[in-house]
Amino acid sequence: MQVHPRGQRWAAAVTTVVPGVTPATAGRWLLAAQAAVSAIARVLGPRRARYAPLFQVPARPRPGAPRELESAGPPGFAQGVGLVLALVATAGYATGTGWLGNGAADFAPGTAFLNAAFGFCLGCEMYMLIRRSTSKIRSDREVPA
Repeated sequence: MQVHPRGQRWAAAVTTVVPGVTPATAGRWLLAAQAAVSAIARVLGPRRARYAPLFQVPARPRPGAPRELESAGPPGFAQGVGLVLALVATAGYATGTGWLGNGAADFAPGTAFLNAAFGFCLGCEMYMLIRRSTSKIRSDREVPA
């Protein structure tokens, strides 16, 4: 599956704001809602994400069509990382472990901001490193006899 590159940056911009205000406003339910949005995007794909309609109407048509689409694998992995961080933060707040909730809730918007502002997707880079390392391990095991 291919995805629109600006759509990923749009979702990152929204993701920067939602968990970013959670510790300051004590909006733990807002963080749980962000976890649900990330889960939907991860399981059903980025086109079914809750932020997709917000991108399709006001943002997508503005600068015109992209030169090329991106593979959905790396952004999907990044969504999964965001989901894990949102779940860890929600669990931290639910169990009264504020340092865990704050740490995870602060890390997620930081990485999303890198993508939204600079186009650097940390989760995508992690995906590529994991793919390269696992393909290297497989090729090392396939030594000819």
